[in-house]
Amino acid sequence: MSSGGLELPPGEAGHEGDSSDVPPGAVSLARPVEIGAELDWGADAWSEVRTRAQRAGRAYIWLNLVEQRLRAVVAAVLRPVYEPVHGDDWVVAAAGPAGQEWVQRAVAVREVSRRKGYLLDPADDNVLSFLTLPQLRELMVQHWPCFEPYFDDRRDVELALDELEVARNIVSRNRALNEAVLAQAERASARLLEILGGGAGVPSADRLPVDAVEDLVGDRYADVVSVHPDRVRLLRQLPAEDFFGGARRLDAIGIGLNLLVQNFSGRRLVRLAESGCRVRLLFLNPASSAVKRRERELGLKKGELSRTVEMNILHMRRVRARLRDPGAFEIQVFDETPRFTAYLVDGDGPDGVAVVQSYLRKARGMEAPVLVLRGGGRAVVQAGVDPDNGLFQTYREEFESFWADSRPVS
Repeated sequence: MSSGGLELPPGEAGHEGDSSDVPPGAVSLARPVEIGAELDWGADAWSEVRTRAQRAGRAYIWLNLVEQRLRAVVAAVLRPVYEPVHGDDWVVAAAGPAGQEWVQRAVAVREVSRRKGYLLDPADDNVLSFLTLPQLRELMVQHWPCFEPYFDDRRDVELALDELEVARNIVSRNRALNEAVLAQAERASARLLEILGGGAGVPSADRLPVDAVEDLVGDRYADVVSVHPDRVRLLRQLPAEDFFGGARRLDAIGIGLNLLVQNFSGRRLVRLAESGCRVRLLFLNPASSAVKRRERELGLKKGELSRTVEMNILHMRRVRARLRDPGAFEIQVFDETPRFTAYLVDGDGPDGVAVVQSYLRKARGMEAPVLVLRGGGRAVVQAGVDPDNGLFQTYREEFESFWADSRPVS
């Protein structure tokens, strides 16, 4: 061994690079198996990457909507100021000396995209389309006096953009996005779109916010907004106060209407009716043979279900008795076999929302799957989608049919 040199130990026998084949002082190359490389992905690895992709995709939709809306706002406000003097270079002029570096980078990327044929839509052949969210924000901040007439509070805009920046950084680098950051990004995006005047444009969005994914692919699922395994999980996402509160019309049909009676107080119902809400409640007749059959299906004691329905009807009669206009609070009963329970809020207008459950043979209403439907607002969200083709209209027509054949409760 040469002076000051270091001789590495030979590799194991039987491998390429055996000491018998390697000159003294040479380093043998290990085979992949010796390094311990494992290229296969198991079920857990695939599950994790799918979860990452789903979260990132959801966040990307929100970020894309915000970026496009902010780009439109910047163009609407700043183009009339700079374009008459600077023409097509108005974005470069608006960026000014402070933004020379990033705006020139956007110009360069645009030229490369032109040369390589990446610009498929002529509407994107401008520098503004190549600015990122932080750069659009910078333009807005630099020229805030121009934007101030349109927005109440600059701080609200900047705080929302600050919250989005965390998710934007993660998504742009394809890193893991946790549920908390995703939820924060969705809330910030919805708030920012509302501030920028780019909300969903659906009146029912105040009661049931339009999700970005629903906005884009909702037509694949008619007018179904969400599906919940049972009523407990529904109420976690859509509390009774949020659903019924502020209604101007409420139609409900079912056996005992527990979602309304047990989760929305009589005092609140009185205030709702006194504020102008018209209510029609349709219960299964507690004395009908259909109630007895339902008791047998659920394995209940004789008369147990009928007493519950009677108590619910009595409670609603007390509410009605406290109103100045009892005629605006109608209670009726039907005798047919109950097939579903449905609560339709503002079903006669473009902002209707409904909660619907089918009756399962061995499951109580609390345990049955729940559909949440959006009414006529879908025509606004999804251009070209006929609201009459949705489930909302089907259940509304069913309610009217049952109501026409039912009897009033005195």
